[in-house]
Amino acid sequence: MKICFYALREYDELTFCEQMKDKYGVDFVYSTDYPNSQNISLASGCDGVSCTPCDMSAKVLKAFHDVGVKYILTRSIGYDHIDLNAARELGMKVDTVSYTPTGVADYAIMLMLASVRKFAHILKRTELQDYSLKNKLGRDFSMCTVGVMGTGRIGTTVLRHLSGFGCELLAYDVYENDEARKFARYVDRDTIFRECDIITLHMNANDDNYHIINRDSIAKMKQGAYIINTARGKLIDSEALIEGIESGKLGGAALDVVEFENGLYYYNLMGEVMVNPKLAILRSFPNVILSPHTAFYTAEDVGAMVEGNFRSCYEFGTGRKLSGVEAQK
Repeated sequence: MKICFYALREYDELTFCEQMKDKYGVDFVYSTDYPNSQNISLASGCDGVSCTPCDMSAKVLKAFHDVGVKYILTRSIGYDHIDLNAARELGMKVDTVSYTPTGVADYAIMLMLASVRKFAHILKRTELQDYSLKNKLGRDFSMCTVGVMGTGRIGTTVLRHLSGFGCELLAYDVYENDEARKFARYVDRDTIFRECDIITLHMNANDDNYHIINRDSIAKMKQGAYIINTARGKLIDSEALIEGIESGKLGGAALDVVEFENGLYYYNLMGEVMVNPKLAILRSFPNVILSPHTAFYTAEDVGAMVEGNFRSCYEFGTGRKLSGVEAQK
């Protein structure tokens, strides 16, 4: 069995690939670039393709299918970048990965604290030796009401960790769970928008959630509310967010993901023209924190993501599901 990795990072993922190759007996080749018409042939002779969020549309999947690829393996929890209907029609199996939720959960909490205490702005001004207090007044995080939208593994971990801060916690999810209910009160969307000082997103990107943060939802929010997004850029209407910040309705935002980030994030574009106008505008706001989709980025999570793809390829190829104990060996 063999996997072709795309957008492989040689400075961290490659070491894990070498380890997993021996552990699972699955060979690999790789490209540091995203899949494109020039490098799809690299996957010829491979059983699976490993990707990060990128263009995995029907056209791309058909090209991989034509060179013999049977499995599409994404090094991410989300799969909204993959055309699942096309994969099904082509008979290609698709699998995602899972990793400990604590890395993303704690990153989201870090962004909450940095936002309400204006920490990024304070750091920038301190670098210029501006030690004044003007425009640096923050809020007491413990006195904020935090709304967690999406209470899967990550969202529930956010609630568990936030419970020690003394915040009032509200939660929203189509599927409620008892663990989250230990820490938060489940409410509907409008209650989240109306009552929360901070709203943090931990939902999948699907048709129901597309632009769940929009002009209407922002209009319902408390004056000065903060929006945190470590999930998917599609959850927020960027234009509505910009309007909300410019008008002063929103106190700010902290975004680890943005719309149309593919082709930007994970590249060094220093000195180049920004091709995402909305991202350029958001960068200009002192009360907006942007990080390039790095909430997941811990050694533990990167290792788990790479191993997840090797494990999936092995299980697909052998038809044998590994137990948790076997996977630890």
